[in-house]
Order: sequence, then C-alpha cells, then structure tokens
Amino acid sequence: MKRRTLLGAAAAAIAVTGSATASFAADWPKRPVNLVVPYKAGGGTDAYARAISAAAEGILDVPVVVVNKPGSGGLNGANAVVGARPDGYTMMMTSGGSFLLSTMTRNTNIDALDSFQFVAQVGQLRTSLMVPANSPFETVQDVIDAGKANPGSLRWAHSGRGGFHHVGGLGFLANNGIEAQDVPFKGGGPTRAALIGEQADFGFLGVQQLAGFEEQIRALAVNSQDRDSIMTEVPAFGELGIPFAAVSSPVIVFAPKDTPAEIVSAMEEALAKIAAKPEFAELLAKRGTGPVYLSGAEAKAALTAMKADAAPLVEGLAK
Repeated sequence: MKRRTLLGAAAAAIAVTGSATASFAADWPKRPVNLVVPYKAGGGTDAYARAISAAAEGILDVPVVVVNKPGSGGLNGANAVVGARPDGYTMMMTSGGSFLLSTMTRNTNIDALDSFQFVAQVGQLRTSLMVPANSPFETVQDVIDAGKANPGSLRWAHSGRGGFHHVGGLGFLANNGIEAQDVPFKGGGPTRAALIGEQADFGFLGVQQLAGFEEQIRALAVNSQDRDSIMTEVPAFGELGIPFAAVSSPVIVFAPKDTPAEIVSAMEEALAKIAAKPEFAELLAKRGTGPVYLSGAEAKAALTAMKADAAPLVEGLAK
C-alpha cells in the first residue's frame, strides 16, 4: 500500500511538472529574448543578428536583444549559452562553420552538433580573398606569384585561428603552394580594419565586409565555385580555375540543449517568417548579404556533412 502511494505521488509530480513545462512553453515569450553573438560587433554574423532584431517586430511580441560575447573563436559565447537556463530567453546566433571548426581545433567540451538544439539557419557567409585598396596585387594570380617568389614574406589576415576564414585561407595557401605569415585578429571588423590600414598584404574575410568599403579594400575572389548571390561583381575561385578549399559558413540559431521543444518550434516558426520579410532582405542587402533559410533539422544535416568534409582540412591544427 505504501509503495502504491509513493508511486502515485511520483506520477502526480511528473504530471504536474510536465503540465507546468507545457504551460510555460505556451506562454513564451513574455520578456525580451537575448540573442548571443559570440563575435565582436561589425562582423557578418552580427549583421544577421541585428537584422533579425529589427525585423522581429510584428512577429515576436517581445524585443530580440543582440548580446556580443566574443573570444576563443566563438567558444566564449557558446559556453555562456550552453549553461544558460533553457527557458527560451537565451539563444545563440553563430557562424556555423567557424563554430564547428572551433570545436574541432580547440580544447572544449562543446560539440557543435550535440551540445545545443538547432533552431534554424537564416543566412550563409562566404569567405573571400581581399587586399588593401592600394595593393599592387590586381588579381589572385598576382598574390600566388608573389607568395611563391618570396616564401614567408607576405602577411595574411583572418578573423581567428580555427575559424572558417582561417581554414579557407589555409586551403588556398596549401592548394597553391604559398607560404605566408599568419596574422589573426578578433573578428571580421578588426580584420577589415587591418587590411584598410595595410597591416597585412591580403586577408580572408566575409565577402559582405566589402559593402560600404569599396574605396578602401578590394575583393579579388570569393572562396567558392560560383559567385556570391549578392556581391555578384566579385569573381569566384572556381570560375578563375584557382584551386581552393570549399569552406563556407551557415548562420545558425541554437538554443540550450534542454529548451522545451514547443519553444524551439515557436522560435523556428518565427525565424522562418522573419527570413521571408522583405525588410530582413533589405537590411542584409545593405551589408552585402542576404537571407538563406533552412529548418533546424536541415541545418543540422548540412553542418554534419560539413564536419565530414572539413576533417582533412583541420588535421594538424593544434587544439
């Protein structure tokens, strides 16, 4: 009798807890949602987050607040979110490729595929080979020739070791037999500033970083087979016949692992609506990029495939 009483009490407690969770999820959101960006303001991921924040009005009843937490290739922000209360009020928007590569090349307990719930993909970032406006390099071949003629003399910039800009640059160097000095910076904005200030001979950074700075930097090629859908004037390595490593980065929103499924589903639905708004596309176009939407499940499948493709590229990078 006593055992039956205890079992009944336990079942009742579980039922109450489940009911409370369902009710809590049904009430979401009741206060601002913090969207953590694990990079400095001014980069490509930050541009997507701020466009989401602006375009969320009328779709979510509360503000979306962008919170920048840079450092450690995106892992500082990820650590803040992975341990956050899973109530739907703290999520992370990150460069999926850089995040994946950081977890593969650094000492961390975070797994890009399993430590969070995938909410949705809202964009796509591509890295590109850029030079200062006054650079003597007019073409990609000019960079290759100079790098081969004077091994180790050129300085190249990127937004952090282990990120997709870094790995894309390494692929370009390796595939074209170039040796150059590695000069990392903390984020896309500082990398662009370094090129403008001629602190490096060339760099790999998001092609959208060109928007508004066409008089100060030049993009020689996009690190892809085909041209970017927004920055169409920049040629692609593929069309130029230049060997490259096909590394890009989906912009993905993640939620803490134990966030209720109802909240994740509601945010996924909201992001789908935001990504379809003309205002969202207009805001991104000003920054040289555009919306690319995938569901959480589709985004996870794509990042899983990218992990398999990236493994040979990051082998040898110290953790």
